[in-house]
Amino acid sequence: MVGVNTDIELTKLYYSIGEVAYMFNVNTSLIRFWEKEFTIIKPSKNKKGNRLFTKKDVLNFQKIYQWVKIEGYTLEGAKQKLKKGEQIEQRDQPDVIQLLETLKSKLLQFQNEL
Repeated sequence: MVGVNTDIELTKLYYSIGEVAYMFNVNTSLIRFWEKEFTIIKPSKNKKGNRLFTKKDVLNFQKIYQWVKIEGYTLEGAKQKLKKGEQIEQRDQPDVIQLLETLKSKLLQFQNEL
């Protein structure tokens, strides 16, 4: 990606706001702003109140960065894109649930045969 520092690998459990800002070559104020605008970015806070971003938060920030900074979406456009993605994920969930229920019944049947 243009303007993004790629020399940091996502190997840690938590990243500070400064580390995330460095990864994307942006100011920390942009990260705080997008955190308020996009509910998908949910860093936890330590006792001092410092934000702790997980790998998932960083990957979600990367999606938003790609759409807004690279592809030129507005913030509202990026929010709509996220909503569509959530709707697709929700439609896929019943398939997963059905698969797990089928697997459970087969395992119970196998257990009864023993």
